[in-house]
Amino acid sequence: MQFSIKKLLPHVLVLLGFVIISLAYFNPVLKGKAIYQNDIVQYIGMSKQQTDFKAETGEETYWTNSTFGGMPTYQLGARYPHNYIKKIDLALRFLPRPADYLFLYLLSFYVFLLVLKVDFKLAALGALAFGFSTYLIIILGVGHNSKAHAIAYMPLVLSGILLVFQKRYIVGFLLTTIAMGLELVANHFQMTYYLMFLVIVLGIAYLVDAYKKQMLPHYFKSIGVLVAAVALSIALNATNFLATKEYVKESKRSKSELTINPDRSPKEISNGLDRDYITQFSYGITETFNLFIPRFTGGGNAEDVGKDSATYEAYRKLGATTTQAAQEAKRAPTYWGDQPIVEAPAYVGAVILFLFVFALFLVKGRLKWWLVGGTILSLLLSYGKNLGFLTDFFIDYVPLYNKFRAVSSIQVILELCIPALAVFGLVRLFNDFEKKEDKLKALKYTVIITSGITLVFLFFKSSLFDFVGVNDGYYRQSYGQDFVDALKTDRKTLFTQDAFRTLVLVLLSAGAIYFFLKEKLKEKWVIVAFTALMLFDLVGVDRRYVNNDDFVSGVKMSKPFQASEVDKFILNDKSHFRVFDLVSGPSKPSYYHNSLNGYNAAELRRYREVFDFYIAQNNISVLNMLNTKYIVAQDEKGNAFPYENETANGNAWFVKSLKKVDSATEEIKALDSLDSKNKAVYSPHKALEYFKNIKNDYVVDSLSTIKLTEFKPNYLKYQSNNINKGFAVFSEIYYPDGWKIFIDNEEVNHMRVNYILRGMEVPAGKHTIEFKFDPDVVKTGSKITLASSILLGLLLLSGLFYEFKRNNKPSKA
Repeated sequence: MQFSIKKLLPHVLVLLGFVIISLAYFNPVLKGKAIYQNDIVQYIGMSKQQTDFKAETGEETYWTNSTFGGMPTYQLGARYPHNYIKKIDLALRFLPRPADYLFLYLLSFYVFLLVLKVDFKLAALGALAFGFSTYLIIILGVGHNSKAHAIAYMPLVLSGILLVFQKRYIVGFLLTTIAMGLELVANHFQMTYYLMFLVIVLGIAYLVDAYKKQMLPHYFKSIGVLVAAVALSIALNATNFLATKEYVKESKRSKSELTINPDRSPKEISNGLDRDYITQFSYGITETFNLFIPRFTGGGNAEDVGKDSATYEAYRKLGATTTQAAQEAKRAPTYWGDQPIVEAPAYVGAVILFLFVFALFLVKGRLKWWLVGGTILSLLLSYGKNLGFLTDFFIDYVPLYNKFRAVSSIQVILELCIPALAVFGLVRLFNDFEKKEDKLKALKYTVIITSGITLVFLFFKSSLFDFVGVNDGYYRQSYGQDFVDALKTDRKTLFTQDAFRTLVLVLLSAGAIYFFLKEKLKEKWVIVAFTALMLFDLVGVDRRYVNNDDFVSGVKMSKPFQASEVDKFILNDKSHFRVFDLVSGPSKPSYYHNSLNGYNAAELRRYREVFDFYIAQNNISVLNMLNTKYIVAQDEKGNAFPYENETANGNAWFVKSLKKVDSATEEIKALDSLDSKNKAVYSPHKALEYFKNIKNDYVVDSLSTIKLTEFKPNYLKYQSNNINKGFAVFSEIYYPDGWKIFIDNEEVNHMRVNYILRGMEVPAGKHTIEFKFDPDVVKTGSKITLASSILLGLLLLSGLFYEFKRNNKPSKA
């Protein structure tokens, strides 16, 4: 028992160190402060209605009316019954945010390297290199929490896979199941999809190795175990998985039925996102060197160049005061790469890349090839439209690739592979697998390559690069050529400073290895030296972009929006309506009102199309059919004011006629001139099976009424009175699944009209009509989740018992 504790103690101390480091970097959390994350602020605005509903009723609503006119909450943080894998996730993320995600980075990568049989000291070094990779810190700063969440579990998933290939089938199966379950909990399928690419590369490397070693039966047995583990992990997340699968068919990530664009030009037919949208954030080929020299292409869109800069002087010449010039110099647009917006460079580290190149000469076998293969594949795909033939191939032929945007984010794979191989460079340095002469030769080549590239850039920068950014035309037009010339001067300065910084770090790294090989420095001091160099390198760059200045009071983050006088005026109206806010930003309107605005990368496709065609153009007819009672605009002095739209159609109304058109394109075009108070238009869709004998004309007299009498996010109640059979249009966003409709407690069906609204026939007379959002997908998924959680629990207990018995089996004399 004492031996076991002694063996465990170093790992406990490492994990305690990770906790301290995570809290130290984000130390304002210890004072109750919260990091200001713009994406999270927008999410809070979007999810306020469902949060309030849960607080008031104790129930979860899976529909919200507060954003984009109405949509499911599946991608807005919905909580599902029996989601026990989520409880494991919450237990691992026990630190205040965002320190919890940094700790998760470190923990997961540490386990990954331990599984690869790396000594705990080097595993800790590698974990720090991964966790403080600049991109991983930046996404915490801007609030891409679900992305960070998914990235953090990637190494843990790989750990389980590697254990299975190491013939530790039971432990590997259990870890893969739990880790993959946690990966799916993060609910960022783009990152999980990219992880799949790396797993495929790993699988190919192991297949080739198994073939050479005549171990194919073991290989395919391992594949079978892993398939079972992934299947169980999906079952653990069944509700979220099924809900997302259902929702994605209706989201803008799915194939559009339209053949025209909002400007009526022909539309390219696609099964997913538009090609230009997918590749908008394509990594520039020149930007590759940002991985090695942080501000190679100027850093981020807003760099602090200081009062001694040419940009500061340019602002002064333009008439700015010293204070104004200093403020503008703190956010100088120095970035000159290919992407439209960059918060910071995706810097992996000069020290880590030096070790990565060193490892290329020493590390051999399948480990090297799947890590190098993953690095190259992710780098090439991150180029997007800048390497068009490869990206076009993946968009056209690789399943699901066209469902995701921002191709540059696939670099998360190389940000995992590079530090992993770098650590194995040190492993090879310290063991006796290679001769000292070979290690010295590897060191020589590494120094020549890394310092040589840096020196070429330093001496020939003006010949190699023009330092011109994609937005310089705008700055030239707004501020003149002298201002652009000043920007270029500062870009060169930043380039030179960081290139020289990289050169120094390369030489110091080379010195540490050289003195070790000459037996002037012991192994433990080499590890200390590289840990210090790496932390100085990465944390120094990280703090440029995410630091204590980014923290605000906890209250400001939990309640980020303050009601304006306009908001207070609208809130006095207790009826049910929508607001179209042209002033307050994407999600603040959702915080207070049922809004046409919103902030989400996967809103309902048909709503987005109507928004682009008509709402964004302030088409009053479409705004009316969406019951837009208030439009928030600006007066001549720039002050916000609420325009009350007295022509809004209301919550529901009877129409006199229905018009059938042949396609979705004809239906959306018809909205432009549709008299929506008296007519409705529809095109063929699945729900029409229930309305084969639907009429085209109805009698509507002045006494016909349909009124909303009760409303909640997931429940609507109407009272109708009509002496004739009528057709009612409801100013609610149509969603084909989950809504159950009752007339006088008898379930009926409804259909989609006016491209995005709900419609149905209502019998003559007085009736109570109820809409309840009670999705079957949640019920079905919850049953699967409960059953799979019980199964995992039983397997986990059985596996632990088996391992305990095996490890404590008395040895034969």
